[in-house]
Amino acid sequence: MITLKGDTIYLRALEPEDLEFVYKMENDQSIWEVSNTNTPYSRYLIRQYLENAQQDIYEAKQLRLAICQDEDFPAVGLIDLFEFDPKNNRAGIGIVIQKKENRGQNIGSEALELLIKYSFFNLNLHQIYANISTNNEASIALFTKFGFEKIGIKKDWILLNNQYHDEAIFQLINTNNLNQ
Repeated sequence: MITLKGDTIYLRALEPEDLEFVYKMENDQSIWEVSNTNTPYSRYLIRQYLENAQQDIYEAKQLRLAICQDEDFPAVGLIDLFEFDPKNNRAGIGIVIQKKENRGQNIGSEALELLIKYSFFNLNLHQIYANISTNNEASIALFTKFGFEKIGIKKDWILLNNQYHDEAIFQLINTNNLNQ
């Protein structure tokens, strides 16, 4: 799909061959805070998920895409639309780049830009939002770069290392789509 291709990356549907990649991502405790994961996942559960990942966003209420740099290289991250609400034309959005050495390389920025455009122009969404820990400066910078505005704070929302942390909600309104 040309809509999901950028200058240096592209977004694609998950494939059965992504089993090990998704398994490693879901079980990497260092990113559980941003992925809202609390328990490990088995290969069996990931395999079942991948078998059903081809459901339409209107049926599954989510869309998870692999972030890829090149046809010959495996995925480097995942980007999601979740809590898809077609009645109110909104969805949550989340992104995670697996390896630290791939962060800060504009991969996340390009992927986020592609999914924002897809959300607004292909899915006709009125708004998208992101839940971000207030101490996650990199994610806050990434989302505010694209016009997301902080609209609220959920106090003591995330328990991490026996300490509670606040989580902010950021929102981007599609001002170009006023006919809804």
